[in-house]
Order: sequence, then C-alpha cells, then structure tokens
Amino acid sequence: MVSKTEEEQVNRLESQVENGGGDAWDYLGLVRKLKLRRFDKVLQFGLSILNDPKQRSALGPQEWTLYEEVAIAAMDCQCLDVALESIKVLQKKFPGSKRVGRLEAMLLEAKGSWAEAETAYSSLLQDNPLDQIIHKRRAAMAKAQGNISLAIEYINKYLEIFMADTDAWRELAEIYVSLQMYKQAAFCYEELILSQPTVPLYHLTYADVLYTLGGLENLQTAKKYYASTIDLTGGKNSRALFGICLCTSAIGQLTKGRNKEEKENSELHSLSALALEKGYKQRNPSKHSLLTATLKCLKL
Repeated sequence: MVSKTEEEQVNRLESQVENGGGDAWDYLGLVRKLKLRRFDKVLQFGLSILNDPKQRSALGPQEWTLYEEVAIAAMDCQCLDVALESIKVLQKKFPGSKRVGRLEAMLLEAKGSWAEAETAYSSLLQDNPLDQIIHKRRAAMAKAQGNISLAIEYINKYLEIFMADTDAWRELAEIYVSLQMYKQAAFCYEELILSQPTVPLYHLTYADVLYTLGGLENLQTAKKYYASTIDLTGGKNSRALFGICLCTSAIGQLTKGRNKEEKENSELHSLSALALEKGYKQRNPSKHSLLTATLKCLKL
C-alpha cells in the first residue's frame, strides 16, 4: 500500500521531470520501488532515456532492465510496435532467455493471440513451474477472455504453490463474490485474515459475506467481525456500524424469546446506531434524517 507521502513524492518528481527539472531515471526507480502502475509515464520517460545514447550508456547493466520495463509499459499502452522493438533488443542481447521468452508471450497476449500466448506460457511453465508472473498472466488472460471458471482454476493452482500471496486470495475472493459463490469467498477472506489480521478491509468484507449467507451462526460471526472492524478503525467505520445494526436486527428476529440474547443485541444495536447517527450528523448532515428513518425500521 502506497502512503499519501509516497504518492505526493512521486507526483512531485513526475512534475519536475515533465518540466525538465527532474531526473527521469530517479522517477522510474521510485515507480519501480513502490510498484506503481504508471505505464504511460514509464513509456514516455523510459524512451527519452533509451533514445539518448549518452543517458543510455550511463545506465550500465540497468539498461536491460529499462528495456524490459519499456516493453511492458508499451504493451499496457497498446504501443505494440515499441514493445516489439524493445523485445528484439533483449533477444539479441540474451538469446534463449526465459525472461525474454516471457515478454514474447506477453506480447502475443497483448495482440489478442490467446491460443499462441497460452501455448507459450505453458511451455515456459514446464521449464520453470515456480514462475509467479506466468501463473498470474494465465489467470489474467482467462479472465480477459471471459473464461471465469478457467481463471478460478488457474488462481487455485497458483495458490497451491504460493499460499502466502494475499493479492491472489483477494482476487479469488472478489471473483467468487461476483459469481455469488459466498461460501468460497468466505474461505478466501478467512485466509486473508489469518495472514494479515490487522487489515480492517478483510474483516469488513468477510462480515459482509457472512451476513449475505445468512443463518444464525453466520450472522453472529458477522457481528463479531463488524465489531473487530470497528476496533481496528477506532470506531470510525460507518459501514461496520451499520453492519452491526443489520446483524442485531436479523439475529433479534431469529432469537425472539431468548431474554439474554435479546438484551445483549438491544444494547449493541443502540450503541452502534448512536455512534452511526453521531458520525452522520457531523460529516454528512444532509443524509442524517434518511439514516434515522432507516435505523427506525431496524429497531429491535
């Protein structure tokens, strides 16, 4: 996750380079370090260095890294001729390289030559089954073609090898949610919470999924994860507070006559509703009356 300070630093350096007062290579290094997706600027600034013999020679071995970055940026910007020229330079320098072979397969993908790209990726994986980028490219390619079941299959195969990749778990969870496969999505969010227990978004989304699944046990667990989201955000997450109200209302309908549970639910509901109304009154007063009316409908 890029911080606000880091983003401001990148924007400032980008502006300096565009106005002739900054170092393009420093900018590219910062984008690389922060793993940002600014392909148009990488292409623009990268080509300005590569097209200047003096700047290019000053890079030393980093020249080949820049050719690779420019090739990928060009593909993302659909400047396929530029990508091809960069790949040709790398092919000449590193004949038979698997890394360059990966770029060749990515170019096939960018051209929409899906079958050829799949063949190329499969061949590369036979030589190196642990190439994370190729695994991810195959999943992305399947998704781009609308073959969601194949994308799920590829991501699951990838996660069998790289279980600690939280980005892959999140991608898989979002696909399952889009398909209304909530039980499978819940499993993904459980894995995310286990690996990164202090990320509020995972607690919140897991609670949303459990609430959607419904049933007393799921609602009670959802309520706990909405509560943990509130703890992790210092009580400032409106979505989690509203989730508490939804859960307590639904649980109240399922547990009528159980005095102890009704009392606990009622207290929690009241506290959450009060905090939610207070927050809306301060930050979004125009919608305060609408919120109050909604909460009255959920009153236990």
